[in-house]
Amino acid sequence: MARRPRFDLPGFPQHVVQRGNDRKPCFFADIDRHRYLDDLRHLALELDCPVHAYVLMTNHVHLLLTPRQPRALPRLMQALGRRYVRYVNDRYLRTGTPWEGRYKACLVDDDAHLLNCYRYIELNPVRAGMVADPADYPWSSHGANALGKPDPLVQPHTRYLALAGEPPQRRQTYRSLVLAGLEPAELERIRRAVQGQQALGDHRFRYEIEYQLSRRVGPAPIGRPRKSQVSAKPATAPEPEPQGKCRRNRQTAGGQSPSGA
Repeated sequence: MARRPRFDLPGFPQHVVQRGNDRKPCFFADIDRHRYLDDLRHLALELDCPVHAYVLMTNHVHLLLTPRQPRALPRLMQALGRRYVRYVNDRYLRTGTPWEGRYKACLVDDDAHLLNCYRYIELNPVRAGMVADPADYPWSSHGANALGKPDPLVQPHTRYLALAGEPPQRRQTYRSLVLAGLEPAELERIRRAVQGQQALGDHRFRYEIEYQLSRRVGPAPIGRPRKSQVSAKPATAPEPEPQGKCRRNRQTAGGQSPSGA
């Protein structure tokens, strides 16, 4: 089966998952996690790819970030993977890679779906039974986003900033959202999107992405297509817009545009 092409749309948030080889651990001690996060922070700054949320589990990683330049995300993940492989192999006198093939990623609409991805990521340790409260897990962005703990890696998205005008109220609102959890249907929707490397959003968001990429970014219809649909386009696109522009002015950390202006 051919590999699904990567999404490369600067200014759109992406939910990234990378798993350990054969679901085995990719972190063996706290020093490994510190090293991974330090490398991630430097590369995110270098490649203009702010990280909004993250969690380091024992055998996989979740990231929510917004690449602002073309090919910023694949360059970041490639460099991060290579650095960590060298570090692990040197430290533990091993060979090969701790990672299971390519990372998976899905585009995320910057509406309620974005905050749901924040929550999905930071609640991973709770769903895994490792802690009862995400605040008790030290290897995620929850401490920064919900409790105000210093974390130089985390850069808030404008959707998160819009929760409240003042940081204390914003953090309180966000923590209440996280503790409320996610409905099973939303959990499954996020899982399907990232596993299938699709676009997570409403129909209009998917149509917008399909129009820009000229390919399907949602789940394929079940069964054989009707004859009348064989030559049809994968989706009905919205009205064409000037080349290079989206229906919204995409913004990320600090209220900046994707170009950083």
